[in-house]
Amino acid sequence: MKGEGKKGRDITERTFRYALRAIRLYQYVIEKGDGAGKVIARQYLRSATSVGANVEEAQAAESRADFIHKYGLAQKEARESLYWLKLLSESALVSKTRLSPLIQETNELIAIITRIILNTKRRAKP
Repeated sequence: MKGEGKKGRDITERTFRYALRAIRLYQYVIEKGDGAGKVIARQYLRSATSVGANVEEAQAAESRADFIHKYGLAQKEARESLYWLKLLSESALVSKTRLSPLIQETNELIAIITRIILNTKRRAKP
């Protein structure tokens, strides 16, 4: 399953940039010094950086099933990331204005990853 061509490079780059944004959000929350915010931001940072790590691992998958599994993990981590972002937003620990673009990107990543999984499964059928 090596690569998936240009689309594979696009998603790896996009999830890498997403992880960088997660780091910046974490740093912002830490600077604010809110205890609950730190805990939630740390959870978000962990899941958001894991999205890209799993996508990257999928690029070297040993089989179609392994590729789908790795993307499935990325999808779960993206959904978890969305949960933490919504919690930060709704609790007013971080402004909705600041989080809105990140929430939108998370939703887009979930949609893209889901499409990759479904397309890969479809191609596997005889």
